[in-house]
Amino acid sequence: MKTVLITGAAGNLGGLLAQHLKDSDLNLHLMIHNKKVDSSLSEKSNVKIFKADLSKKETLDKSLEGVDVIVHLAGILFKSNPEKFLPLTNTQYFSNLLEKAIEHKVKRIILISFPHVEGETTPEMPSTDRLDGVPSSVHARTRLEEEKLLFGKGKGYEAVSLRVGMVYSKGILMIDAALWFAKYYLLGIWKKPTHIHLISTIDFLESTKNAITKENIRGIYNIGDEGRQTLQEFFDDIAEYRGYHKPWRMPVGLIMFAAEVFELFSKLFGTRSPLTKDFIKIGMSSYYGDTKKMRAELLPALKFKNYKEGIETFK
Repeated sequence: MKTVLITGAAGNLGGLLAQHLKDSDLNLHLMIHNKKVDSSLSEKSNVKIFKADLSKKETLDKSLEGVDVIVHLAGILFKSNPEKFLPLTNTQYFSNLLEKAIEHKVKRIILISFPHVEGETTPEMPSTDRLDGVPSSVHARTRLEEEKLLFGKGKGYEAVSLRVGMVYSKGILMIDAALWFAKYYLLGIWKKPTHIHLISTIDFLESTKNAITKENIRGIYNIGDEGRQTLQEFFDDIAEYRGYHKPWRMPVGLIMFAAEVFELFSKLFGTRSPLTKDFIKIGMSSYYGDTKKMRAELLPALKFKNYKEGIETFK
């Protein structure tokens, strides 16, 4: 029976993954920092919860005892000035985890990443398995550094990076926030078409489960469906499906100004910032991944081949 450590288990995707795996034949070690996991998880006999701090390596040992596989999801997103903290909270914290994982002889380490690490990619020129990209946003640059650490130290464990496109369904925080703005006629998107690669929540969770449980899984996997669409088309359609106003088309400068206001408010009052300038930078970069390796080794059949098939998940 494998033991799996999920970092960031109280976060959005980490919590969804823990819920997806709680009734499986896996032992789950759920690492949390300040937030608590749902009570339905803490009541399970195959679940153990560990409070730890990735900045303090000595706090990680207990959560790593007997662990076979790590899925790393921990991170900070909705906070002002990400360029100041992400080199620490992404790169250095992951380095701390890797060091301890090697010490505890963990067999497989899975990093949840995204196609943006290769820079601008499209359906015609998709993300593959390169580590020499030059992305524009600090989110993507620091995640690329994590990938380099993962594969650079990949002796004694199976190194896996899941480069996940935009995960969609009701319950995904970033999309829920966008739909809230659309409901009140406040959602704006830049005019320039931006290609995006999507994956439904259930297909993302199944891909990740298979990356945990299947044998001989290693390397970089782009996780996405078969659809081809722009960010503008996607948000137009899901807003209309929910009966909300389609996003306004706005000048980039106006959107950047709104991000500055959100970041200033977040800094002054210690609140979340649903929009940052770096989010806009990463959002304006088209991204699309080559999913042949995923389909061959992780998930041959998708539940939803594109978001139009999966639009019911927004009910």
